[in-house]
Amino acid sequence: MSKLGVAVKRILVGRPQRSDRLHSTLLPKRIALPVFASDAMSSVAYAPEEIFLTLSVAGVTSYALSPWIGLAVVVVLLTVVTSYRQNVHAYPSGGGDYEVATVNLGRKAGLTVASALLVDYTLTVAVSISAAAANIGALIPFVGEHKVLFAVLAIALLTAINLRGIREAGAAFAVPVYLFMLGIGTMIVWGLTRVLLLGQDVETASTNLHLVAEGDTFTGLALVLLILRSFTQGAAALTGVEAISNGVPAFRKPKSRNAATTLLIMGLISVSMFMGLIALGRLTGVQIAEDPAHQFPDAPPGYQQQTMVAQLADAVFSGFRPGFFFVVIMTALILALAANTAFNGFPVLGSILSQDRYLPRQLHTRGDRLAFSNGILILAAFAIVLVVGFQAEVTRLIPLYTVGVFVSFTLSQAGMVRHWNRELASTTDTRERARMRRSQTINGFGAIMTGLVLLTVLITKFTLGAWITIVAMAGFFVLMVAIQKHYDRVSAELVAGESDGVLPSRNHAVVLVSTLHKPTLRALAYARATRPDVLEAVTVNVDDADTKRLVADWGKRKIPVKLKVVESPYREITRPVLEYVKRLRTNNPRDVVTVYIPEYVVGHWWEQLLHNQSALRLKSRLLFQPGVMVTSVPWQLDSSAAAQPLSPLFAPGASRRGYPSMEQLPGEQVTSAAASRATALRKDAATGKETPPRKDTGDPVR
Repeated sequence: MSKLGVAVKRILVGRPQRSDRLHSTLLPKRIALPVFASDAMSSVAYAPEEIFLTLSVAGVTSYALSPWIGLAVVVVLLTVVTSYRQNVHAYPSGGGDYEVATVNLGRKAGLTVASALLVDYTLTVAVSISAAAANIGALIPFVGEHKVLFAVLAIALLTAINLRGIREAGAAFAVPVYLFMLGIGTMIVWGLTRVLLLGQDVETASTNLHLVAEGDTFTGLALVLLILRSFTQGAAALTGVEAISNGVPAFRKPKSRNAATTLLIMGLISVSMFMGLIALGRLTGVQIAEDPAHQFPDAPPGYQQQTMVAQLADAVFSGFRPGFFFVVIMTALILALAANTAFNGFPVLGSILSQDRYLPRQLHTRGDRLAFSNGILILAAFAIVLVVGFQAEVTRLIPLYTVGVFVSFTLSQAGMVRHWNRELASTTDTRERARMRRSQTINGFGAIMTGLVLLTVLITKFTLGAWITIVAMAGFFVLMVAIQKHYDRVSAELVAGESDGVLPSRNHAVVLVSTLHKPTLRALAYARATRPDVLEAVTVNVDDADTKRLVADWGKRKIPVKLKVVESPYREITRPVLEYVKRLRTNNPRDVVTVYIPEYVVGHWWEQLLHNQSALRLKSRLLFQPGVMVTSVPWQLDSSAAAQPLSPLFAPGASRRGYPSMEQLPGEQVTSAAASRATALRKDAATGKETPPRKDTGDPVR
């Protein structure tokens, strides 16, 4: 990496941290809450709105169902929170749903959960950032008109912050998350106080608009399906609950207890804000239309439908504009930062899957700041593709969202039921068995509830985009199986046998020559130093005049290595060399051919384009030849950053040959001595003879 690249990396990422500093990155509960729970808490900013928006197609009278739908979502949310508190105690290693499903339900169930979570984490980033763009668009019209650009830049910023490490990211996000809770909580309390206690009329910008239902009156099965679809849209409030079970290793000790406490706090806060917004929306008469242009025929010219949170803040803080701006800005920030939950969950899950050989091994490696950098970058890339593909529209992304999370919920809770069955079979203590039965009941109820929600999601959202999530999950599943098969096959091939440590019986060395210059002489000297059984130099004749000059120069220098000329009628270099090397190989599997390739080491990327192209092609082809070893002999040019200004006068072995050291030479004699010694050493390299030690006559160069 160039010096400029290193400098930019240090500015963005920071100084690298030692591996033994990993313990210092562990999080206390006050920081873990905004890091892992920001997604679940921020979903209350759009989940209530999705309930109102879905019901709007049946007209304003259907809004009367919103509190009951909200209560159903709350029941499921509290059930899942309580169930996952059992998970973090039973499986604190950080594998989360994937580990629970794999251990208790088998490999295929585990991979299904892993596939669902990988898709869900990616959608978390896309949905959160898109929702943030919609909220900021209520204040800044430019953002509303360029939501995709804003979303891409926001993802890039989050990526840079997370590359600096989990602790730095938590500290950066803690303040906005707590300010969001303060803003939403204050708005709910003050709004309910104005309406219920002070008796004031609090109306939003859409309260007095006439909401027209789309289509005919919704009755019977159509109404049931509409309610179910509204419920599944509101169930987006459950997303992010599983992140804490995947992030248990990041908590301070006692890890399981701290994670369970954080999970409970997150659930209570989310439920309070979720139901508070629904209640405030009903009392103020807020209306959210799926198609404002047609469903609000009496809307004033230029009417722009703002988000539900923005309309409520505008109404509640009608006489206090800073309150409105505070709520909208904090909501936008929390939605943008909610993606941070995925930036912590996805890389950890990717690392575990990599350790199990289901994903590339690079995902298991921590970066300079002890974060899983490769996983962070891959997540950001996938999220940007989704944002661009769906134009940062939350309503288009939400149907894809809840499928994956409820697949993981259901399989995880079913796995926990089986886990408790095994524990009960080996436990005789009455009190402990009672505790296990209680935990099993909780997980069993959770499995039933989330399974029903999953079925509802598939029925109501399959044609609206849920099929895309299912296809993506299947793709991840097949990919991970294929990766594991590859790693298993490679491991089987690399198992060492008794005969694998036997030395080669014969080594035929070949030095490739294009011009008789310093890199070639170094390669020849190095090849001779290895003492192969046979050593020869090979050049490819692509130009008769150049080849004749090379042969003549070779003879004049009396180099003690035979030079062979390989003809190339079509002026190729790679193929003639490959064919010649193949002819040298014998049927004896213990014979090897070693090919020495002189190469330049350059200091600039554009110099690389001007050099070493033939060597690169040769190496890439020779590596596939069995029994052929490829050795690069580097020659550092002056532009190379690694090249040291070492004069041949002070080359290794110079003092052994009788030459004085730098300290022994007067300053004015260093230059002439260096020139003399360079000539002598070049002659040594060409002839293979060592210069005899110089008698001390007082003359530094004889």
